[in-house]
Amino acid sequence: MLRQTLKGTGVALVTPFKKDKYIDFAALENLIDIQIAGGINYLVTLGTTGESVVLSDAEKLEVFNCTVNKVNGRVPIVVGIGGNNTAKVIEDFKKFDLTKVVAILSVTPYYNKPSQEGLYQHYIALADAATKPILLYNVPGRTGRNMSAATTIRLSAHPNIAGIKEAGPEMAQTIDILRDRPSDFLVVSGDDEIVMAQIACGMDGVISVAANAFPKPFSDMIQYCMAGDFSMAKRLNDLMVEGYTYMYAENNPSGIKAFLAEQGIIENEFRLPLVPVSEGLQKKIHDYLQKYFA
Repeated sequence: MLRQTLKGTGVALVTPFKKDKYIDFAALENLIDIQIAGGINYLVTLGTTGESVVLSDAEKLEVFNCTVNKVNGRVPIVVGIGGNNTAKVIEDFKKFDLTKVVAILSVTPYYNKPSQEGLYQHYIALADAATKPILLYNVPGRTGRNMSAATTIRLSAHPNIAGIKEAGPEMAQTIDILRDRPSDFLVVSGDDEIVMAQIACGMDGVISVAANAFPKPFSDMIQYCMAGDFSMAKRLNDLMVEGYTYMYAENNPSGIKAFLAEQGIIENEFRLPLVPVSEGLQKKIHDYLQKYFA
């Protein structure tokens, strides 16, 4: 059951670039090893944090294949395949060897702002076409449209829709989903800053950005939460709270890439329209890491 397979800490991997803006596959492979050594439970490739929207179709396949080959079965992999053109998303499914992943994470359509019925019909079409389970991804801060708890629960009845990464605007929506979900329906957080509280309400874990930089303390914190030891979880989380603030102050993934660059894991490079964080924020990140993680 996918709810068991994807419990705990998933990591939304960044896509490292070189100064010439080409993908830095050596840095990606190193990052993957760091994540697995840190005790994370699974990896997500080609998500928002991976800057998938600025990758060509050929590059997405290269990143996917590099990730699959480097992981080599050590942890489960989820692939991000989404968009605001339902027919194209279904065509994109065919471009990947989905036998190598456990699920497809597919974001709600952005920009065209569909109704709740439109969201429902979009995901039903994806689920009918996909050869792997679909994980819904609700992130209205990026897409411009919130998927309601009622729509999520309605979609959960489809046998090929296995769960949701919920990054909605209110805890009340999360609580409604958790109250009404089927017993085998995975619900994970998309918000590092409040995941402790969400797990206390019944969430199954998180797909994290912060864990790119803090794989061991973050995954340990999540495991303590899952075990109900929120006192120990809070000790670890307290070390990272200031880091979360800096990580999301200007942009994700600009923030997490600033952390990883300070750690010497990747270069602080992007493709437009994203740019590095401001000098002032970079200094705060440097000083924070020196204080707590040097």
